[in-house]
Formats: sequence, structure tokens, C-alpha cells
Amino acid sequence: MRKDKVRAYNLRREGKSYKQIRKLLGIPLGTLGGWFKNEEWSKEIRDRLGKEQSSSFPKKLQAIIKANKKRWANIHQGYRDAGEREFEILKNNPLFLAGIMLYWGEGEKSPKMSRLKLANTDPSMIRIFYKFLKDIIKVPKDKILVWLLLYPDLADDMQKRFWSRATGVPISQFKGSIYIKGRHPTKRLSYGVCNIYVSSREFKEKIMVWLDLYQKMLLN
Repeated sequence: MRKDKVRAYNLRREGKSYKQIRKLLGIPLGTLGGWFKNEEWSKEIRDRLGKEQSSSFPKKLQAIIKANKKRWANIHQGYRDAGEREFEILKNNPLFLAGIMLYWGEGEKSPKMSRLKLANTDPSMIRIFYKFLKDIIKVPKDKILVWLLLYPDLADDMQKRFWSRATGVPISQFKGSIYIKGRHPTKRLSYGVCNIYVSSREFKEKIMVWLDLYQKMLLN
């Protein structure tokens, strides 16, 4: 019997896994499998190692989850720190302040949502916020999306063309509209409600920091 095979058998009897033996002796896993496949004692070792690995998996999983949470917490804190630095540079820019005020009044502020979203019936507000997204926080145009909330008597294509012309957002950036039934048939929003949004945890963290700093600046 070749010497490395003897050593491999001894290591296996000590309870070593195929991967551990390969690391120690440099023997391919396929070769080890061929040597031990008919050995009942080796199968018992295999089963025991499998059980040990399974019992330790929840602990490993919890450790991975904890490490990922810490990593993302550090990334989000980095976004907030960058937001504070940028606020000092942008706080006297009229378009920056307009965008902050609009989001303060009409924006989605839930920390659970990793997106910036603003909804309004006034095309001018949507246009200003679109410009704020493009020119102030430098969101790529193709990342800025729009969807409409419409009553059943409003034609989808017509409303999209109207909002596209009024806001400057290309129709290609409009997603599927949502239709609702109003409680008052005679009270209609002529063009529906326009929702403009960007999916980005980075920008969401920053704008929430800007809102906080701007409020403090106004109240101090």
C-alpha cells in the first residue's frame, strides 16, 4: 500500500474529513472517496461529521447575520456622515433647499423604505423635485422613475404624456399606473397623482440627515 494511502487511512480513523486530509496530504477528494467509499467505519465518521456540522450551522448562521448587520450599519453610517459634510456645501443652494422643503412636506420618510418617493398633484412640484434629484444629488436620469395614481375615467397614455411634458421626465421612465375608485364621483383630480421615486438606501439616508439638519438650522 502506498505511503500516502496509509497516512490517509490513519488520519481518517482519527476523524479527519476528506477536506482536512486533502489539505494535509494533497490527495484529491475523488481519490479519497474511492479509497473510503466501501469502508463502514469511514461512513460512520462521515455521518458523525455531518451531524456536528449541522448542529453548528445555526451558530454560524447567527454569526453571519450579525456580521452582515454590522457591515450594513457601518455602510449606512458612512452615508449619513457624507450627508452631513454635503449639507455644509449645499445649504445655501436654493434648489437644494427647495428639494428639502418639498420632501419635508410630501416625501416618504419611513426608515424602513430604502427609497426617496414624493407624491403630488402639482406638476411644478414634481418638476422641481426631479431637477433636485438630477442636479443636486446627482441621481442618474434612468434611475428616476414615475408612476401615476389615476381614477378609472382617466386615460393612462394621455396622463403619462401630460406628466412627461409637464415635468420633463421621459415617458420611458414611467411605470405602470394604478387605478382607484373615488368616493365622490363628481370630484376628480384632473391628471391624477404623480409619484416620483428613486430606489437608493444611500440617498434615503442622506436626505433624512438633511431634513434633520435643516430643521435645526431653522429653529436655532
